[in-house]
Amino acid sequence: MAEKPPLEDTPELRARWGGFAWNAANVAKTQEILSRYPAGRQQSCTIPFLDLAQRQVGAETDTQGWLPIPVIEFVARELSLPVIRVLEVASFYTMFNLHPVGKFHVQVCGTTPCMLRGSDDVMAACKARGMKKGHTTEDGMFTLTEVECMGNCSSAPMVQINDDNFEDLDYDRTIAILDALAKGESPKAGTQEPGRHTVEPVGGATTLKEMVSANHDYRGEW
Repeated sequence: MAEKPPLEDTPELRARWGGFAWNAANVAKTQEILSRYPAGRQQSCTIPFLDLAQRQVGAETDTQGWLPIPVIEFVARELSLPVIRVLEVASFYTMFNLHPVGKFHVQVCGTTPCMLRGSDDVMAACKARGMKKGHTTEDGMFTLTEVECMGNCSSAPMVQINDDNFEDLDYDRTIAILDALAKGESPKAGTQEPGRHTVEPVGGATTLKEMVSANHDYRGEW
């Protein structure tokens, strides 16, 4: 895992983000989010508010988005919470970026199932496209991060790029995805194995075959 650098809090950062406020669309979204919870329970909105703020920063910077300290402080004010209560959430969940990232945040799973299925080849493909773990490419296109298990063990190895998962990868498939993104294309998300739709066995079902096309009650057969 890449070491996390210390949080930045500079005059330049505050000059850029000190005036952060919701855009018109997000004002409406925050009111809808707040309406989900009883009065006095606004702390429950911390995660969706941070996600909304990160996405707005991303839209303003043409990146995947991140959470500068002034933006975290803004979210805390919006929810009438101490800043530390919001910061501890933002720093706990890896879905939140506390440092600038590129247009595409490439998160490669390096946990055991992915490693055994070839995550080193995925990393090699990222390196071949100029990426270095924990850094953003000079053109601002890609940020590479190694992460822990993201729950796609049955279709390992996998990466998450922004909001999409790409599974059943190898070196060439990873290269193809990265090149498509760099050209402004939208590569197919999910499994990259031809003929596979989700995480069903490669080559088709091996058990419960009667359930493939219709509901079947096996209870009388067991």
